[in-house]
Amino acid sequence: MYYVWLTIALVIAVLGLAYAVNAFKQIMAKDAGDAKMQEIAKAVQDGGRAFLHAEYKWLAVFVGVVFVLLCMGTDDGESQFLGWKTGVAFLLGSLASGGAGYFGMHCATRAAVRTTQAAKTSLGGALDVAFKSGTVMGMSVVGLGLLGISGLMILFRATDVNFVNYVLGFSFGASSIALFARVGGGIYTKAADVGGDLVGKVEAGIPEDDPRNPAVIADNVGDNVGDVAGMGADLFESYCGAIISTAIIGWELSPAGNADMMTSLLLYPIVLAAIGVVASFLGTFRVKAEDESKLSSALFSGLIAASIFLVFGAAALTAIMQPQPLRGTGLTEQIGHWNVFFSVVIGLAVGVLIGKVTEYYTSEKMAPAQTIAEQSKTGAATNIIHGLATGMASTWIPTLLLALAIWGCNEIAGMYGICVAAVGMLSTLGISLGVDAYGPVADNAGGLAEMSHQPPEVRQRTDSLDATGNTTAAIGKGFAIGSAALTALALFSAYKVAAKTELGLENANVVMGLLVGAMLPFLFSSMAMKAVGKAANAMVEEVRRQFREIPGLKEGTGGQADYARCVEISTKGALREMVAPGVLAVAAPIAMGMIFGKAAVGGLLAGATGAGVMMALFMANAGGAWDNAKKYIEAGHLGGKGSDVHKAAVTGDTVGDPFKDTAGPSINILMKLMTIASLIALPLFKG
Repeated sequence: MYYVWLTIALVIAVLGLAYAVNAFKQIMAKDAGDAKMQEIAKAVQDGGRAFLHAEYKWLAVFVGVVFVLLCMGTDDGESQFLGWKTGVAFLLGSLASGGAGYFGMHCATRAAVRTTQAAKTSLGGALDVAFKSGTVMGMSVVGLGLLGISGLMILFRATDVNFVNYVLGFSFGASSIALFARVGGGIYTKAADVGGDLVGKVEAGIPEDDPRNPAVIADNVGDNVGDVAGMGADLFESYCGAIISTAIIGWELSPAGNADMMTSLLLYPIVLAAIGVVASFLGTFRVKAEDESKLSSALFSGLIAASIFLVFGAAALTAIMQPQPLRGTGLTEQIGHWNVFFSVVIGLAVGVLIGKVTEYYTSEKMAPAQTIAEQSKTGAATNIIHGLATGMASTWIPTLLLALAIWGCNEIAGMYGICVAAVGMLSTLGISLGVDAYGPVADNAGGLAEMSHQPPEVRQRTDSLDATGNTTAAIGKGFAIGSAALTALALFSAYKVAAKTELGLENANVVMGLLVGAMLPFLFSSMAMKAVGKAANAMVEEVRRQFREIPGLKEGTGGQADYARCVEISTKGALREMVAPGVLAVAAPIAMGMIFGKAAVGGLLAGATGAGVMMALFMANAGGAWDNAKKYIEAGHLGGKGSDVHKAAVTGDTVGDPFKDTAGPSINILMKLMTIASLIALPLFKG
């Protein structure tokens, strides 16, 4: 049955990719609008492609070096995570992650102009194009992830008893690409956004997406490289990490000599993820709306429908495979298979709940963001103070939900239950990422409507899509953080099992590692925030220079903005500044392990996970609340656009930009990449 189950997963993965390709073809068949719209869209497409090409050249060097180092490792049965098999898996994971991000961004930059054109006719038509583009990203991620994991499980099963461990290299490759893509894309998009807002909105007093602003094309490019390619890579590595770590734990917690049970526990997360692909596909049929007030409910109902389909599918799978892991001292207690099923349901439910809590704290329709807007009446300082306080307060409910989920899953199904809950949370990624990646497409569509001077009703429709996209993006960030926490815990469990060492607080090395690990998310965030600041400073100076030196640009009576120069500044700044945070994530645990040993690394990983979850929630939610407080004012409240209240809110939003789109989401990857790097390098650590 081993090869039968994996063949089913492979077929579903291929069908998911076929759906993504077909959806892309349907989008490309739509009307791309008039010549002016296509000219602006091409500038965004060219800018996004140029950045990814430049970024991938740098990443190719990194991947090549790590591949060689992995292949040089001794594959002797003891060094269980090193050798050429891990190197091959790492290479394939890197290629799959980069490929998913590239294809998703390629589609998004072409879907935006078609969304604008569709908005000339109906809101429903525009929603269809934008959401379909998001599902291209979602299905590409789950299809490539499932294809890679299933294929490697088949390939390595015939070569070595440690074949499960080698597949971890696939997750390592995905995580490495994800971190650089998230940090690099985040620096790019926020440098352009901050520069454009500070000079365009605050100093020059011109609207967002006004073609007079030289940073406007770079800003639109950034939405795609950061919120489509970056977010896709982020969740790709969460998806792969959750599945692979659960498989490793299942292999370790199998009854000795029971081949059927070992197969069930190993393959259950893979087949569950395959069922999630089907559930995501079915959920897409629920996403339809013609009324502005029903946009958010249409997207959310698609996610709920997919979740319901998954629950029924998971119940059937559990009844057939009957996974029964061991737990307890000496691994003598066997857990009932329905306990494993309930862990899946808990993970799925907690993911949805964290998304809704995030929506409450960040939506412009809710009290937290509106209160921040009210605080803007007394200036930027009070706006920032209240935004920080809101971000801090937003951590308590998601943290309790995660804590209860971990406790509940452990009570009913042990460590395997916790790990499989992460898979349950991510199984509907095909549609949940689609709901998230829809947002940047809608945002770009609104920018294109403004820059190409479309009729007011077109901008009104795209603004409705964009407003809903802000909410879905916030839900997506909450979902990403929740899944990152559970995935990091699953990977940590795999590390503890593989390291075979005690991690109690009476061990001084563990406590030392705990403190250093808790510090790392702060240091990492500082590096990412400073990187945005440096790149944004160069962007501000360039936009000011163009307004000063190009006659009639600011007034709209003369010269043309030099968009290409701003794109170049964002590209160079992002590529230059993304290196140090990426190196920190890989080097810190390896250095700790080689100097102080396995126990110190265990403490390091625990500290980084605990502090990282808090920092990620705080920064993502504070940034989202600042952003939507500004949008609440721009909708006509508290003086509207151009007022002093609006200028104060723009300053708060500018502070929040690197919070929610650079440092915050990158911490998700930091937590997991450190653990995967520790597992891979485990044979090099002191005892």
